[in-house]
Amino acid sequence: MIELRNIYKRYQTDHGAGPWVLRDIQLMIPKNTNVGLIGRNGAGKSTLLRLIGGADQPTRGEVVRACRVSWPMGFGGGLQGSLSGRQNAKFICRIHGQQDNMGPILDRIQAFAEIGRYFDEPVKTYSSGMKSRLQFALSLAFDFDVYISDEVTSTGDAAFQAKAAKAFKDLVGRSSLIMTSHSATTLKQFCTAGIWLHEGQAHWFDRIDDALAAYQESISA
Repeated sequence: MIELRNIYKRYQTDHGAGPWVLRDIQLMIPKNTNVGLIGRNGAGKSTLLRLIGGADQPTRGEVVRACRVSWPMGFGGGLQGSLSGRQNAKFICRIHGQQDNMGPILDRIQAFAEIGRYFDEPVKTYSSGMKSRLQFALSLAFDFDVYISDEVTSTGDAAFQAKAAKAFKDLVGRSSLIMTSHSATTLKQFCTAGIWLHEGQAHWFDRIDDALAAYQESISA
């Protein structure tokens, strides 16, 4: 279970505090539920994912995680640019206490990311797509109760997208997923429930189809 208690978020700009991206969000995301985040560009979907995953902190409020939550797949942060992909992976293995299993884990990460020799090159030389692939592979290399995905299914070529889709399907029954995608088909494929973000507010729907309908109605209005 993940609970968002009175979450507010805004960012500092050169002119001071910016407008509120998220305002007074109160949600309880039940366990074993795949959730799709829906909203216009700039609605705060990626921001909310980062808050849920702990990659960012709310301006006010609290995120309570009664489970193990991955960092956001597809989020380019959290990697040390001067280190190679392999060195970053080793560091994360140590954080998760997987020193004894490091060899097989590194092999899985390298095979899944499909970035070839760049696995041993500094991350600062990667394209955004390569960073997303590495983040995705790193997330899948460890066991989490909830995996967070930010448009990862649109990363890479068709073959990698198919691999990502299969990886999500393989999570069914052992972990849940919170994801955002511009594709309604993708959200329907993987998610049962939905959160519609609109004007800084979050609206929960038990059915992903109802969340998509509310979003479409807002666009048409």
